[in-house]
Parts: sequence; C-alpha cells; structure tokens
Amino acid sequence: MDSRPEVTVIIPNYNGKELLKRCIASLEQQTCREFDVLVVDNGSTDGSAGVTSERLALNVLALKENTGFSGAVNAGIRRTDTPYVILLNNDTEAEPRFVEELLAGIRRSERIFSCGALMIDYYNRSLADNAGDFYTAPGWALTRGKGKPVSRYGKECRIFSSCAGAAIYRTDQVKELGYFDELHFAYLEDVDLGYRAQLKGFHSRFVPGARVYHVGSASTGSRYNEKKVYLAARNTIYVIYKNMPLIQILINLLPILCGILVKTLFFLRKGLAGEYLRGIRDGVLTCRKCRRVTFRLGRLLWYIRAEVQLWTGIFRVFLT
Repeated sequence: MDSRPEVTVIIPNYNGKELLKRCIASLEQQTCREFDVLVVDNGSTDGSAGVTSERLALNVLALKENTGFSGAVNAGIRRTDTPYVILLNNDTEAEPRFVEELLAGIRRSERIFSCGALMIDYYNRSLADNAGDFYTAPGWALTRGKGKPVSRYGKECRIFSSCAGAAIYRTDQVKELGYFDELHFAYLEDVDLGYRAQLKGFHSRFVPGARVYHVGSASTGSRYNEKKVYLAARNTIYVIYKNMPLIQILINLLPILCGILVKTLFFLRKGLAGEYLRGIRDGVLTCRKCRRVTFRLGRLLWYIRAEVQLWTGIFRVFLT
C-alpha cells in the first residue's frame, strides 16, 4: 500500500523568517496530517533557510539568489512528485482544516485545475482579502472580495483563477502547461497560469472552507510601490500577448487601451504613473520573449468561454 502523501505544501520565502515560523506553526495544527512541506528560500540573508519543524515532514530548498515568486515555486514543483501541490505565502496563518478542505475541493472533478482558499485580512478578520481572481477585457486582474465582509463569501463558486498565495493545483497539469512563467518574476503569474488552464478545458474554483489569514505585501512593503506597479503593468501585457490570438486582441483593443488610460490617471494621483507606463512600455517591447499559447481551432469553445468571462468578470467581482 502506497503511504506517500498526496500533497506537498510549497512555501516561497524571502527574508521572512519570523513570518515563516508562524506560517509553519499553523500547518502543524492541520487536521489533515498526510502532507509534506517544502520551503523554497529565495537567497534570504536572515537565516530563514534554517527554520525547522518537529511535527512536520519539512524540507528546505535554498536558492542562491532571489528568483521571484515564479522561480521559487517552480523550483519547488520540480522537486515534488505528489499529485497535488499547495502554494502558500509565508505571510499567512492557516486554519486547521485548510489542507483538508483544499484537497476535498480539487478531488470533486478531474476538470478542476486549481482551488483557491478564502484569504482573510490578518489585522481585521471580519474582512476578506481574496476570494478568487477575475480577469477582465480591459486587461485588469481583479481581486474578488477585497475589503468586503467575510460573511459574504461562504459559497463555493467558479473563478477565473486562484490566487497562488493560498491554492492547490494538479501537479501534472502545472508541468504540462509549462509551469508558472518566470518572466513574470512576481504578480499575475497565477492569472496567466489559470488562463492557460482554461484554454485546455480546465477551470478553477473558490473553496471557502479553506481559510488563511494574510498579512499582505510582506515582501514588497505596501499595496502600491514602484516595483509592484511596474511588474504588474508589464505582466498585464504578457498575459494578453501570451493567451489571446491576434483576433481576440483586436476585439479587446479598445477596452485594453481604455484600461491603460484609466490606470494611468489612477497612478498619476499616487505619483506612480511613470512606473506604470514604463511597465506597459517594457511589456510591449519584451512580450515576444514569452511563449504564446498555440491557437487550435478545436479549442475554440474554450476561447469563447474565456472571452465571455473577460467581459462579465468586471461586473461579477463588484456584484459578489
């Protein structure tokens, strides 16, 4: 009888030793005990790579430099052979049924690619931080539930993609899809992967029974900063270029341009318009480095379904 765990929890970490300790402590309290833990340390200098656990099967993969979120989790996924992987930010504290609920969610159908947890504001636990991600025709990735009462998000539902800060994935499908795109470094890599999964007929779901408390922006320092704004803007172009055939880009061109204009005005008020526009420019100039999804006529239905979600997503995220 194979007693190998079904899932590996992968925690990317960069100079977050104290946060990491708290995250691991919460995993020690899980009702489901059949899982491994792999900490992928991104070249930390604070001793994070020395964190241990007496109650978990915990391993540490110490990278020599900061490879970003995508590079770290990819390194972790390559090191595991469990059927599922759970990606978990180091600045989270998981409730005891977190692993159990995610496993139950993804087992419900072989067409489920990923399941996202309910992420709750660590400092105000009456408010949601993330209840799934949506992607929209203007090129905006929107966080469902951000800043809204947790009580509104008690039902499981379909989402565009799972936030990789607390989500479970089918390991074989992640590998088949080409892993998380390391050109992203960080931000929107989970939306991109969820998009690619949809174009192969899979979908993602929100599982509210899996709950974590999320500090948020622990690595970048704030919700809006120069690095985050730049990377998110650049990666927006990458997501569009990689996943949309030319005809779809042309169909969505007007809302995409309007989306860029609106965000430029938004970041102008925050003094970050220069970084945002630089990100857009660099995205356009370097997007050809990305590996595009090959369009196949036999998958036309999946493209149409994804396009419908792009147009309805902006309304769904504000109505739910």
